[in-house]
Amino acid sequence: MTGTDHMNPDIRITALNSQSHVISALADLIIETVAHGGSVSFMHPLSRDKAVVFWEGSLAAATRGERVVLGAYEGDELTGTVTLLLDCPDNQPHRAEIAKMMTRVNRRGQGIARSLLQAAEKIAVERGKTLLTLDTAEDEGAAGLYEKMNYQKAGLIPDFALKPHGGLTGTILYYKRIG
Repeated sequence: MTGTDHMNPDIRITALNSQSHVISALADLIIETVAHGGSVSFMHPLSRDKAVVFWEGSLAAATRGERVVLGAYEGDELTGTVTLLLDCPDNQPHRAEIAKMMTRVNRRGQGIARSLLQAAEKIAVERGKTLLTLDTAEDEGAAGLYEKMNYQKAGLIPDFALKPHGGLTGTILYYKRIG
């Protein structure tokens, strides 16, 4: 998957696998994201060991077909990632979930997240999914991006999680019909 459908033609989107250099780059990205306030399930400071264990598990789940972990590359640099969760309950075979959307701080606003989201949506359609769901932090989340990408706000859950540096934040739930 590359460039022409995306805003930045220099971005290459690819499904990631469990190679040590990939896990290392993903660990760097999630540590940076958490350090800058990104609400992606972890608290600051996020240890490298904990980040590596998370990505090893996530990529093992991808190997089993339970998810797809996508990476955005500019040259050899991993500049962003998103996960498409495919392993839903038996009564939800039509649905997938967008998770762990992250972009390098110095690369935000350059179309990377949009490209990743478009690629995830395409894969979801190819896998027969007709509904995507996601949640994002009320404070400093990516709500604006999701709304620009035609995700519909389903609601807000107040005080849903701790922010990486402390304090509570709500989460906004979104959905999008696809396919």
